[in-house]
Amino acid sequence: PAVTWINVVGIHQVEVLGKIGHCFGLHPLLMEDILNTDQRPKKEDYGEAIYIVLKILFYDEQMEEIAAEQISLVLGTNFLLSFQEKEGEIFLPIREAIKNEKSRIRKMGADYLAYTLLDIIVDHYFNILEKLGEKVEVLEEKLVTHPTAQTLKEIQKIKKEMILLRKWVWPLREVISSLERGESSLIQGNTRLYLRDVYDHTIQVMDTIEIFRDMLSGMLDIYLSRVSNRLNAVMKVLTIIATIFMPLTFIAGVYGMNFKYIPELEWRWGYPLVLLVMASIAIFMLITFRRKKWL
Repeated sequence: PAVTWINVVGIHQVEVLGKIGHCFGLHPLLMEDILNTDQRPKKEDYGEAIYIVLKILFYDEQMEEIAAEQISLVLGTNFLLSFQEKEGEIFLPIREAIKNEKSRIRKMGADYLAYTLLDIIVDHYFNILEKLGEKVEVLEEKLVTHPTAQTLKEIQKIKKEMILLRKWVWPLREVISSLERGESSLIQGNTRLYLRDVYDHTIQVMDTIEIFRDMLSGMLDIYLSRVSNRLNAVMKVLTIIATIFMPLTFIAGVYGMNFKYIPELEWRWGYPLVLLVMASIAIFMLITFRRKKWL
């Protein structure tokens, strides 16, 4: 039987969506979920239709951050409905394959078409991770050569993006697993084999995200350690300088008191001798610090 695929771009036209839902006999709760664009990935079986919601991820080159768009899939016996927020080119390869009369997608059912949409969305996650991987490598080089406060901000920004990625991808694993192991008659046995491949790709995406999160946590620890070591080095130098000047300040303070009868005041060589003693104390302390490898 022929398979109908309707891709709806823009979900703000409630009347149009209502007509589509009425035409295909969709449940009111399902239509309500389509209009709600702030959902976590999930799958719901309504008997005559399976509802799947997930995120399409894009990398905004201008803002240098990840952007997400919700897409809803409604799988029926001989039809597939997809609802997007914005128009994009992510499904262009599937449209080109459909035009080819010899392609497998034309010989399979609506469940296989749903699989191809899921597969291309999940595969697109790898492109996003590749972009993030390049940013992590650049940050590693900055961290080794010359870390700054801006480096810390960039690390924290990517770490937040990893948290969002995990939030969007982690539930998808359960969605794909439920489709693969479910007992719905809308998904054929041979399609479940393909869904298993999508499940494996989802696991790879999750593993990569966790690796990047661990790397960023380690980079954050390294940055804080470098800053702490730099501060300790500065404090060490200041402490040594203060320690050297403590006895010198004491001697200068003693001879700076305004008493008339100080024994050394009338002595001709008193002033040079005090300077010599102060210099000797400073040199002695420097030699001691160097022997103890404090300098």
